[in-house]
Amino acid sequence: MTSMWERYRDMLGISHPIVQDGMGPQPTTMLATAVSNAGGLGSISSPSIVNTSETYLRDGFRAAIEYIAAHTDAPFAVNVPVGRVASGELLPVSETCISEAIAAKRDGGKVGNQLVALTTSAGYPGEFIATIQAAGLIHQAKVGSVRHAIKARDAGTDVIIASGYEMGGHTHVNGVHTMVLAPQVIERLNCPVIVSGGLCDGRGLAAMLAMGAAGIAMGTRFIATVEHEWHERYKQRVVDTPEWGDQVFQGVYAPCRGLKNPGLEKLPEALRSKTPDEFQEWEEGEMRRAMREGDIENGLLPGGQVAAALTDMPTVAELIERIVRDAADLLGGAAATAEQLRLGRVTTAA
Repeated sequence: MTSMWERYRDMLGISHPIVQDGMGPQPTTMLATAVSNAGGLGSISSPSIVNTSETYLRDGFRAAIEYIAAHTDAPFAVNVPVGRVASGELLPVSETCISEAIAAKRDGGKVGNQLVALTTSAGYPGEFIATIQAAGLIHQAKVGSVRHAIKARDAGTDVIIASGYEMGGHTHVNGVHTMVLAPQVIERLNCPVIVSGGLCDGRGLAAMLAMGAAGIAMGTRFIATVEHEWHERYKQRVVDTPEWGDQVFQGVYAPCRGLKNPGLEKLPEALRSKTPDEFQEWEEGEMRRAMREGDIENGLLPGGQVAAALTDMPTVAELIERIVRDAADLLGGAAATAEQLRLGRVTTAA
């Protein structure tokens, strides 16, 4: 019987069941390249989530796509947050990035061959799913509830990324944690399900594969890697985060989980005094301040709860190799335990 991981591997052509989550607004181009080169699925992040010029968005997004295609021969993906105005129409920034990814795929060549998937997050891209797939892209939808997973699958989405509330960055209004969400989504859907939120090592990968998932997606764990292009102070701050060192705060599309710092004290005043458009621009600027300039005291620091579990900053290749090796060892040991369970030979200690 073909496992969901095998189905996913054959769909995308990757070697390991590890996906890099989108992590804008600061670029993740070099990180995505390293992840794809190491056998996972690297993901280019949207260059902006505010209403900036269409030319800037289009040129910046295409440049990132062409960069990764020039620096790896492996498959990769793009991630586009989906936001909507009050009337329900897609935000121009979301539509521009989706359209540019489709254009890059249709243009063919090395770029078109290696760009294999488009991941949408933060909202529902219903009217674009058929167009994404018609271009030859696998559509992956990142969701935070069973009902949204079913809705996306019923609309034709190829792959569901089930994202638990402990994830970093923009999270969910009605939070469901990974170990509650993942088994329900996997049980209800007959398609590859990638699990995201709180995962960072071989234990997490082994648990999700044993549960029937196709693999895992990680964001915060990939921040703290050698190749990631964000500022070294930000990366080290992720490693240094203590238990209870994260907080959920108001974000552009939805609540956002980040690391506690004095910069969060500015949020109430920004929310009170700024229009929604002004707040979006301010929030992205504060995130960029930390990611680009390394101002980890005054900027905003998107990051997941799993930061408290991180202790090192390996290369991407070292990290992926370690996760896959440890997961294989754990699953091998679990297979022996499973056989004992089937034979009724497991006993509890006195």
